[in-house]
Amino acid sequence: MIRYSGLLRLLILATLLLTVGCGRYFSKEDPMETLPVEGMYQEAKTSIQNGNYSRAARYYRRLIARFPYGSYTEQAQLELAYAQYKTRDNEEALSAVNRFIKTYPTNPHVDYAYYLRGLINFSRRDTFLGNYVRLDLTQRDQSSIQQSFNDFAELLRRYPNSRYAADTRQRMVYLRNQMARHEVNVAKYYLRRDAWIAAANRGRYVVEHYPQSEYIPDALAIMALSYDHLGQQQLSADARRVLQLNDPQHPYLTGDHWPKGSGWWKRLVPLAGDRR
Repeated sequence: MIRYSGLLRLLILATLLLTVGCGRYFSKEDPMETLPVEGMYQEAKTSIQNGNYSRAARYYRRLIARFPYGSYTEQAQLELAYAQYKTRDNEEALSAVNRFIKTYPTNPHVDYAYYLRGLINFSRRDTFLGNYVRLDLTQRDQSSIQQSFNDFAELLRRYPNSRYAADTRQRMVYLRNQMARHEVNVAKYYLRRDAWIAAANRGRYVVEHYPQSEYIPDALAIMALSYDHLGQQQLSADARRVLQLNDPQHPYLTGDHWPKGSGWWKRLVPLAGDRR
C-alpha cells in the first residue's frame, strides 16, 4: 500500500511538472497583444513593404481594436483598406475606405482614400475566370466600371491638384472607352436582330455621353446604318458625314468589314476600335 501511495505521488508530481512546462512553452507572448502602438504599426508597415498583405491586415485590425484613437490608428485604417485591396478582399476594403472617408474627412491623405476607392472598384471589373479565358468584360455587368469612374471623377472634383490626379485621368479615359464599347456591343446585338430603333438609340447614346471615346466612329456607323433602314435618309446622311470627317477609313465607309447586303449584320464583325 505504501509502495502504491509513493507511486501515486510521483505520478501527480510528474503531471504537475508537465503541465507547468507545457504552460510555459505555449504561453509565449503574442506580439499583437503586447507590442505598443508604434511597434504594431511598424510590424504592419514592414509586412506591407514585404508584400505580406494578409499579415499586415491582421496587425492593422488588432492595432485598431487595441488603440481606437490616435494618429497611428487613423493611418492604420487607411492602410488596412490598402492591404485588403491587395488581397482582393474588395468588400472589406470598400467598407474600410468608406469608413475612413466618413470618419476623417479632413485627414491630409483623404485624397488617397478617394483614389483607393476608385482602384478597388476598378479591380472589381476583373474576375479570375475572365482574366484566365480572356473574356470581353465589356459584355458583362458594368456597374463596377461605372462606380470606379464616378469615384475617380469625385476625386478630381474635390482635389484637382492631388498627386493622384494624373493617374486618375488616365484611368478615366480607359474606363470611358470600356463603357462606350459596352454600349456599342449592345447596339451590335440589336443590329443582328434588325432592331434598328434600339440600335440607333444606343449609337446616339455613345455619341452624346462618351464624346471623347475611341468608339465614336463605330457609334456613328451604327447610327448611319440604322437610320438608313428606318428610312430616315437625312439622319443617316448626317451620321455618315460626321463619320467621314472623323474616320474616313472606317470599315463602314470602305466596306472592309461592313459589306452591304441583306443580313450581313447577323455575323459577328470586329469593332473598328479593335483595329491596331
